[in-house]
Amino acid sequence: MNDLLIRGATVHDGSGGEGRVLDVAVHAGRIVALGTDAGCQPARRTIDAGGLALMPGIVDNHTHYDAQATWDPYCTPSPALGVTTAVIGNCGFTIVPCRPGDRELIMRNLTQVEGMSLDVLRQGIDWQFETIPQYLDFLERRGSAINLAAFVGHSSLRSFVMGEDAPRRAARPDEIAQMRALVLDGLRAGAIGFATSTSPAHNGEGGLPMPSRLADDDELRSLVGCLREAGRGVFMLTKGGHTRIDFLESLAADSGRPVVVAALLHNSTNPQAVFADLDAIEAARGRGRRMIGAISACPLTNDFTLHSPYPVEGLQSWQPALALKGEAFKAKLRERAFRDAIRAELAQPAVFRLFNGEWHKVHVVEVADPARRALEHRSIAELAAETGTDPLDFMLDLALAENLDTVFSAVLLNSDEDAVARLLRHPASLVSLSDAGAHLTFFNDAGFGLHLLGHWVRRRGVLDLPAAVRKLTSEPAELFGIAGRGRIAAGAWADLLLFDPARVDRGPKQRVRDLPGGGARLTTPAIGVHGVWVNGEQVADERGVLAAVHGSSRAMGAASVSAAAPAAMPPVSPAPARLPGRVLRQFDA
Repeated sequence: MNDLLIRGATVHDGSGGEGRVLDVAVHAGRIVALGTDAGCQPARRTIDAGGLALMPGIVDNHTHYDAQATWDPYCTPSPALGVTTAVIGNCGFTIVPCRPGDRELIMRNLTQVEGMSLDVLRQGIDWQFETIPQYLDFLERRGSAINLAAFVGHSSLRSFVMGEDAPRRAARPDEIAQMRALVLDGLRAGAIGFATSTSPAHNGEGGLPMPSRLADDDELRSLVGCLREAGRGVFMLTKGGHTRIDFLESLAADSGRPVVVAALLHNSTNPQAVFADLDAIEAARGRGRRMIGAISACPLTNDFTLHSPYPVEGLQSWQPALALKGEAFKAKLRERAFRDAIRAELAQPAVFRLFNGEWHKVHVVEVADPARRALEHRSIAELAAETGTDPLDFMLDLALAENLDTVFSAVLLNSDEDAVARLLRHPASLVSLSDAGAHLTFFNDAGFGLHLLGHWVRRRGVLDLPAAVRKLTSEPAELFGIAGRGRIAAGAWADLLLFDPARVDRGPKQRVRDLPGGGARLTTPAIGVHGVWVNGEQVADERGVLAAVHGSSRAMGAASVSAAAPAAMPPVSPAPARLPGRVLRQFDA
């Protein structure tokens, strides 16, 4: 007897071919038959899916669940949003290797670079590991509702080997040799590859650069070379403007391994730069290099306060403020020379930066003083014009008047829909960059796949449904070497998403308080999702994530816009039995 029979769905198998009305039978975690009356065997559970679509579960190749996965085995909200596999450790921002004495520094770096609450990290991370193999073993014991694959992270390697010098200088040959040994140790334990960042937007504790930004070309070439030695794995890099595509092509050639170049987002003030990078990557592909550019299907929108102004922290002119706290920070914000330097930098074109002085795309979301309520939901450009002030002065003065508690929202990049449509159609682009698990108070793009299906397929018609499904499933699975996933085929793992193609989408953002200690995060509910299965076990339905995969209790998220606000996070120690997700060790492929 089969475990599950999904009957009469229009099956989009991940190949890019047209959907077909089929029955799909599942047994022991795998798809065992497709067709009419699939397998001709009874099943313990049968679902009549007429009028619905069935696709492989979404492979989210750019997440930051490294910390959250230690306290939240559901990796919320991803399962409710159709994600069945998540790749963690992107940009090299991991929590291993890490000695017990360095945990505070690692958490403080994440607080700065990934917009996380230090209190949440302190209360939430379950530090039962020090090395990369120990961390992977811990995740396996701990259990997860979805499959996880992990990068070896460059910044953690540097901190482990170089200590306080990690964010200050290039590595010596002996230190590079130590890092190489750690990379190989991680790859042998099953890590999916090696990840790093050279982006100037990535700063850590005290405003110092994240350690990977101090690596020179020789260090990068040596560490990426570990992939050739191991014979497997992917190199992932979040690129600063100074990092050239031809250098990355040389790493692809030397290592013989795939290279994922992030984060390629459209900048309306320098509109051709992202296409120049993608065209260069496509040219390298024509020369036989396995390269691809990670793009986003979503506009990059950040909610922020001046307590943690992530959108502007990558500006060179903002650096004098990064290490300051309290009254010293406020005094810097008031300085005329500081403000003038920001204005001068924003007036100059840049290859890539998050914020480009587009004040009409920055809005006041929430004021601290009710007397200023009339300012809410209006742009800084409009408000500054009304008062005859410079927009930067208006924003900083408002924040200072409210003890930096004013909440702003900025649409930073990818706001030109015609340009994003070009990115989605580009042959060298990989739909990516959800950043799920990071920037929890700034934004949440964990529903990027549902946004692709709802906005870009149904409303805009930029992609057809088969092509979009392929971009979310088999394409990343093949690139990352994730065997047996991303396809609906006999013998494949039963990672499945059942949805209504006429309704599928992500809903409006909501702020909930379900992190350790009551910390807040942004989330978006799913629309039109009817079921999500990981390795044949259901993890979500139309109401959200199932808190106990084999029971009736529920937690962590509304799965439709009509549902009530998410319930509190379920107890996570001990984890519910038999969570179906697996740690995807690369050598399993």
